[in-house]
Amino acid sequence: MREFLATAQAKRYAACANALSPATPESGKINSMNQVPQYDLLINPLFQALRQLGGSGSIEEIYEKVTENLKFPEEVLNTPHNPDKSNQTEVGYRLAWARTYLKKYGVLENSSRGVWAIVPDKRHIEKIDHREVVRAVREMDKRERPKRKSKEASGGVNDDELPEEARTWREQLHHILTQEIDPSAFERLVKRLLRESGFVQVEVTGRSGDGGIDGKGIARINGLLSFHVIFQCKKYQGSVSSSDIRDFRGAMVGRADKGLFVTTGTFTRDAVKEAIRDGAPPIDLVDGDQLADKLKELGLGITTQVVEEVSVDPDWYKTL
Repeated sequence: MREFLATAQAKRYAACANALSPATPESGKINSMNQVPQYDLLINPLFQALRQLGGSGSIEEIYEKVTENLKFPEEVLNTPHNPDKSNQTEVGYRLAWARTYLKKYGVLENSSRGVWAIVPDKRHIEKIDHREVVRAVREMDKRERPKRKSKEASGGVNDDELPEEARTWREQLHHILTQEIDPSAFERLVKRLLRESGFVQVEVTGRSGDGGIDGKGIARINGLLSFHVIFQCKKYQGSVSSSDIRDFRGAMVGRADKGLFVTTGTFTRDAVKEAIRDGAPPIDLVDGDQLADKLKELGLGITTQVVEEVSVDPDWYKTL
């Protein structure tokens, strides 16, 4: 029995070593940039992007680095995954799956603030065999399936079948914001969010013919500095384009120190570049995922339940 267990353990270590070996042969090449690759073909580009970022990065930084390296055209980057359920693009959705697989495989870890990192003992790795990662994770999922079925039978929601950034609460929130509340309610929500974030003198104007400006406020920093901010709210299921950013900037010139553009959708790559263009008034962008995170952080319509875990320390009683 001992020999059998030792052999089985050796096989598992060998499989892991093969997948993470610097000498892994080139495989899984992406044949065309004119279509979104399957998630498994994004595993190595994602890992390489993290290495280039110094071993860790936010979801946005990883996305930018991967798409920059692979040189996806704009039309591919703007392909939505499921606009009725979330604001994610197809590339973003498949990168989320790639991150989830690498985390389950033990290569990546993530913090509660959405920063992903290569685990310390895997930082020497140069290349990963994506096929071995998929095989190993699916084998783990197969062993866990009875537990998930038990959870579903008891009325639980099986979030493990989704990448971490596509949990059911995000889908529910996206549906409410895009399909159940009207634009004026969304403007009031952004007004409340800004106030909760420390803004003062926040007003919703929403005048027609005002270049898309929906409101204004003053951002206070540590009680010492303040900036006049003009904001636009876009209840949207698609991607905000660079022309939307230019129109907004044209309306805000001479009227505020900064601009803030909040949307339930996403921003195209050109829109992001336009927002930070040199020599132009800066515009901060908040997409649907960032909006959801902020609403959760501030507890605006979102309640996070913490399960109490009680444990007994027998050693403490022995010292009495």
